[in-house]
Amino acid sequence: MLETTYLNNHFLIAMPNLLDPNFFHTVTYICMHNAEGAMGIVVNRPMNVALGEILEHMEIPTTDEQAKQIPIFEGGPVQKERGFVIHLPQGTWDATLPIASDLGITTSRDILGAIATGTGPEKVLIALGYAGWDAGQLEEELAANSWLSVPADNAILFEVPIHKRWQSAAAKLGIDVNLISSQAGHD
Repeated sequence: MLETTYLNNHFLIAMPNLLDPNFFHTVTYICMHNAEGAMGIVVNRPMNVALGEILEHMEIPTTDEQAKQIPIFEGGPVQKERGFVIHLPQGTWDATLPIASDLGITTSRDILGAIATGTGPEKVLIALGYAGWDAGQLEEELAANSWLSVPADNAILFEVPIHKRWQSAAAKLGIDVNLISSQAGHD
């Protein structure tokens, strides 16, 4: 019997030959992976919208000017209207899934209200939508070499400039993704 390795709290790094426009050159943070499937948030694809616009649309009063500038990410192609906040520390929000030691993902409105007033978590990444895989689908994609996986790194998640996250995540494996060819070698 084969033992299954789940990739909770890992990054999926899109291989250069993964041409699906939803995942081309992306880093996806895996929040949940089990026998039923997987769920992740793309962490390097910012949208042309900032949190201030979302807060205004949701009629959440904002007193923290910096909060208005927080970028919103395109988290994936599933439920693009649903918001997700990956944050450190976990805190005690209405709907939080603990992911790692002090890292959580929250989908409730209360965390946005706290961020808007400067009383939210220390570090946040906010996305609309998520990436989802059915049972066995992610394992098949990994076997087909569509992805590299590496344990997640909070510095990449929250501090590395967005445009460097794909290369930085791969560098944790000692790989320069820019040097990986999508062509098979032949003599």
